[in-house]
Amino acid sequence: MVGLSACGSSDSGTGGGSKTVTLVSHDSWAVSKNVLAAFEKQSGYKVRVLKDGDAGQAVNKAILTKDNPQGDVFFGVDNTLLSRALDNGLFQSYEAKGSDQVLPEYRVDQDKHRVTPIDTGDICVNYDKAYFSKHELTPPTSFDDLVKPAYKNLLVTENAATSSPGLGFLLGTAAKYGDDNWQDYWKKLKANGVKVVDGWEQAYNEEFSGSAGGKKAKADRPLVVSYASSPPAEVIYADPKPKTAPTGVATGTCFRQTEYAGLLSNAKNTKGGKAFLDFLLTKRFQEDMPLNMFVYPVRKGAQVPEEFVKFGPQAKNPQTMAPDRIADHRDQWVKSWTSLVLK
Repeated sequence: MVGLSACGSSDSGTGGGSKTVTLVSHDSWAVSKNVLAAFEKQSGYKVRVLKDGDAGQAVNKAILTKDNPQGDVFFGVDNTLLSRALDNGLFQSYEAKGSDQVLPEYRVDQDKHRVTPIDTGDICVNYDKAYFSKHELTPPTSFDDLVKPAYKNLLVTENAATSSPGLGFLLGTAAKYGDDNWQDYWKKLKANGVKVVDGWEQAYNEEFSGSAGGKKAKADRPLVVSYASSPPAEVIYADPKPKTAPTGVATGTCFRQTEYAGLLSNAKNTKGGKAFLDFLLTKRFQEDMPLNMFVYPVRKGAQVPEEFVKFGPQAKNPQTMAPDRIADHRDQWVKSWTSLVLK
């Protein structure tokens, strides 16, 4: 799927350089038209967007085409897949303007500046409030709760091999239970009836009874692996808007995810690509992001919408994992998880 913005100058720029910047991203990329138009007017570049499936798919395709890339900038590689992109030489060095304004906990690769942190969010189990109220059952709050008999056959998650939230949830359990015990945890989860589907769209909008899509599909799973920002989305997109979110977050199941963008190694328009990376760290873009992509900004002082504060606050103590630990174990963990859970 290719989306072209309507504004901007023609391709025949001065000095022989292209006046089009091509952004390659996963399907969730979104920006307000007026915010993008302001960048195009100010910079003189027209932005072309190429969406390439979910995050894992998009990263893999970018690696396969790195010698002759589809675009100039890639957005949407997250901390679960970052080492794969860096080890494969996907990006060239560029320290974006505004990098000094990024909150320190999100900065990585400080010696080479191959990627720029853009946003952050928490992958967490969401629950359907109406289901738990109707069944007079307390919603789970932790990983430990999910394996209890009371929650048998209630959880749906995504495939860790094909889905970014699915992988994040697996990494969250590895961070929580350690190298020696995460597999035992998943054995218990499997015995407790966890359902695995390919991706987030299917899990959230077709299997989860608490989402607007799930209600239409008559879904029967009241627990789903999604994001801490999913409850605000349920409020914002509802018509009429409810006073409170119909879904909640099990805050003890969260794994912190950060997304990055970078200048592709063989980008044809490096000058335009650099200008676009600078734009992604501006306060205007950072404050525009939450209601478009349902993620949190990483820039100091960037404001978040009231609905986020009210219905989707960031987890106070999410599970985290150092990128090098993810790099060392990810592929083996996914392999083990696949044989354990899917077979």
